[in-house]
Amino acid sequence: MPRMLLPHDVWVLVGDGRKALLLRNHGDAAYPDLRTSAIFHDEPNPPSSAQGTDRPGRSIEHASGRRSGMEETDLHILAEQRFVQSVAEALSDRVTEIGALVVVAPPRTLAALRAAFSNGLRKNIVAEINKDLTHHPVHAIERILTGKPPT
Repeated sequence: MPRMLLPHDVWVLVGDGRKALLLRNHGDAAYPDLRTSAIFHDEPNPPSSAQGTDRPGRSIEHASGRRSGMEETDLHILAEQRFVQSVAEALSDRVTEIGALVVVAPPRTLAALRAAFSNGLRKNIVAEINKDLTHHPVHAIERILTGKPPT
């Protein structure tokens, strides 16, 4: 990943469909110091087998009598979409304090965030990075984004 400059007071959102970190650079571009401003967690989501026991639906075409199965709704994807929407709303509420924003998320989450952000928040986005860094500690996120070698 190319070296990225994180200027003073830039905000960094690192998230996926279940967890998100809102970080702020208290340092400068040469010596970044990312600190956690907010942490968002999804509600516990039980396995699919515990959420529904019905068989997938069937439909019958009346003219020909053909039967076909219906695809089951993926409740985990719906939960991720609700979570992303709630994170976007929380950031939109803070749009006046968020200046420049860097968004780091896997592709599906990045697309959902992009669609859920308010126009005011979209104008503040300076970079989007297609990467899942939610399971890294903050110092490692800082190192990965700036391209600095590990210490």
